[in-house]
Amino acid sequence: MKTAIIIGCEGQDGRIAFDLLLKKEYRILGIGRGTVRCAGIDWDQAIDITKKQDVLRLSKEVKADEIYYLAACHQSSQDRVRDESDLLRTSHAVNVEGLLYFCEGIKTYNPKAKLFYAASSLIYEGTDTPVQDEQTPFSPQSIYGMTKLNGLLLCRYYRARYGIFASSGILYNHESIYRGDNFISTRIIKAALNIKKGKQDSLVLGDLSAQVDWGYAPDYVEAMQRILNTAKADDFIIASGKKHSVRDFVRIVFGYLGMDWKQYVREDPGVMTRKRKALVGNARKLRQATGWHPTVDFRGMIKLLLEAQGVI
Repeated sequence: MKTAIIIGCEGQDGRIAFDLLLKKEYRILGIGRGTVRCAGIDWDQAIDITKKQDVLRLSKEVKADEIYYLAACHQSSQDRVRDESDLLRTSHAVNVEGLLYFCEGIKTYNPKAKLFYAASSLIYEGTDTPVQDEQTPFSPQSIYGMTKLNGLLLCRYYRARYGIFASSGILYNHESIYRGDNFISTRIIKAALNIKKGKQDSLVLGDLSAQVDWGYAPDYVEAMQRILNTAKADDFIIASGKKHSVRDFVRIVFGYLGMDWKQYVREDPGVMTRKRKALVGNARKLRQATGWHPTVDFRGMIKLLLEAQGVI
């Protein structure tokens, strides 16, 4: 029986990973913000991933076969801007520093462990390349993208210098029923449902023409495990390779609910704190290495999200 540690078990990908590995009969230790979730492991102590001694003690006592570093400090394009110095410190602590301690723990106590790090397509945010692959030059334009790139580079350093198995998945947008309220997919669905029930009159969005490479989160978590089962650690793009506009998302959601979206949705660029380029990922390297491909397309993803709400 394999043992896995999931860092960020309370987030979307962490919850999906926990359920996936549980079905595969793993022993699992999930680490959240001041909480732990266990399956087959006797551990009740909270772990602060930004404290080296906590992580090294965990690495010494729990010899995991697989470690999923899915924790992240993230800010959406419509969130109000926080104090940048505070955001940078927090982002570096979660997106980089904690990862460093887990790499040290593997190097020191558990060299056979395999680590997956969740990087982000925003490491390419400033690129002019229409479709990105693993050879596209990095060009982060935000604190989130910058720190996620630092995490990816840290994985490269540790596997080159110390030979540990540290792979990165460069994740493009992916949605599920667990998405937080600050993500546009959740905002659209919740608003549409409220409008349908008469609890809300309208939905205001910043940029209906914005285009996104969207995928279904359970597919992407499956890709994570496949990456850990490759013969050699590496960096892989996880993406659908197709882009759709926010308008497409809105139109399909309202269409499934039997409403004309144009009667309820309006655009106000003023709600955007920053505008992002359309990023589209080429997952050919991942397909060649693992045979992975998305099982749910864009429309199918939206249908599943609405079915989970019991409305279709």
